[in-house]
Amino acid sequence: MIVIDSASPVPPFEQLRAQLARQIQERTLAVGTRLPTIRRLAADLGLAVNTVGRAYRELEEAGLIETRGAAGSFVSAAGEQGRERARRAAAEYAAVIAEFGIDTAEAVRIVQAALTRVSPRPAEHRS
Repeated sequence: MIVIDSASPVPPFEQLRAQLARQIQERTLAVGTRLPTIRRLAADLGLAVNTVGRAYRELEEAGLIETRGAAGSFVSAAGEQGRERARRAAAEYAAVIAEFGIDTAEAVRIVQAALTRVSPRPAEHRS
């Protein structure tokens, strides 16, 4: 369920984008799920069509959804592929850490430092 707080200082398009991104990442919206049309969602939420369109464009740029012309917008598999790649990289990293006898606390610090250097975006993992 999407809820837009009109009293929030966060713009409506960002509230919508963040909530959809969270639902996709939490798999509440599964890969392949067809999203409502922009016009339909705008009407349901009482938002301007351009507001919903902007949220969808940002989700598409982040690889979370894909638009298939007249068929509509769907939850993309790209997000799941990214998770799988991260799992493989983590397993490889864990093997290197074990090989060199680095303790868990230090291994975590190394990862945190690396994440800081790439300056990730907020929790929605926007790309």
